[in-house]
Amino acid sequence: SMIIDLILIMENLPNIEPFRTRFNDLEKLLSLPETFQDNLKATELSKEHRRLQGILDIYEDILHYEDELAQCQSLLEEPEMEEEARSEIEGLEVKIKVKKDKLLVSVLPPDPQAGKNTIVEIRAGAGGDEASIFAGDLFRMYTRYAENQGWSIECLSQSNSDTGGFKEIIFIVKGNEAWSKMKYESGVHRVQRIPVTEAGGRIHTSTSTVAVLPEAKDVEISIDPNDLEISVCRASGPGGQGVNTTDSAVQIQHIPSGINVYCADERSQLKNKNKAMTVLRSRLLQKKQSEENKKYALNRKNQVGTGDRSERIRTYNFPQGRITDHRVNYTSHALQESMMGDINHIIEFLEKEDLAEKIRTIHLDKNE
Repeated sequence: SMIIDLILIMENLPNIEPFRTRFNDLEKLLSLPETFQDNLKATELSKEHRRLQGILDIYEDILHYEDELAQCQSLLEEPEMEEEARSEIEGLEVKIKVKKDKLLVSVLPPDPQAGKNTIVEIRAGAGGDEASIFAGDLFRMYTRYAENQGWSIECLSQSNSDTGGFKEIIFIVKGNEAWSKMKYESGVHRVQRIPVTEAGGRIHTSTSTVAVLPEAKDVEISIDPNDLEISVCRASGPGGQGVNTTDSAVQIQHIPSGINVYCADERSQLKNKNKAMTVLRSRLLQKKQSEENKKYALNRKNQVGTGDRSERIRTYNFPQGRITDHRVNYTSHALQESMMGDINHIIEFLEKEDLAEKIRTIHLDKNE
């Protein structure tokens, strides 16, 4: 039904006039020297200008092809031209369809976080030792996925568990599409398997929670130093030589929001403080965004990845070798490959469903 919905929506093109009006306004703004006094604003306006230019170009292409199509259709009446006209028409119909699909996607509001580096926090949930082992498995899965995508990963903070794995691990993924792909991973991941530690061979169910946040730039979140309580201590837990002998671990509490960040990954206090501030800024940005989203989205739940941390999003069932994403009813038997970082098949499916949902929503708004 998703495909049929899209075809129905495709028949009537989105109204292009608001885009044209905004484009003309931007043309005027970008010709004024004072626009460029605020560098950040000017960059944003130029980016929007390029995006709108792209939308108008695609629209012009469609009109041009439809014009050609009408001319070819009028040639069908002439016997000696009929065959040629028919094959021309077929080619043009394909070109128009491709352009219309492209137009539909390009008029969707762009994700303001696209292109950002991404902070991922994995926490062991219910299930004791097995949950922290699974948190480690998820971390490995994302590390390998990031390598396949050509991204880099840097660990910001980790708290190891005694049985291997992590009680909590926080890392930053740096790469152009890191946010666009990783944002779907937010939520509760559930594992069903016989734990290594289980002698009787019974299947256990454990969970780990993943939170995905876009990295916040200094300009987006300004933090008043007076709101921070910073304490320094020795790193606790297993750390090998050197790590426990100096007061290099840093804990930062942001008093107004009550957010706490602890970072003991580096030997240098300054490095730990910088990493903790990165995490803090991103958590504050996410808090601000989710408050704004609540205002707008009270009456509609139209996103595949809402990032609700309490939502159970995926099950990894080892006895059956199956992985299921509950948001889009997607099941695959490539569990082992997925755990080795090959999760593109799931993410692509989520992207497609998310896009279809957004298109459907735009269509609902038009008809209301």
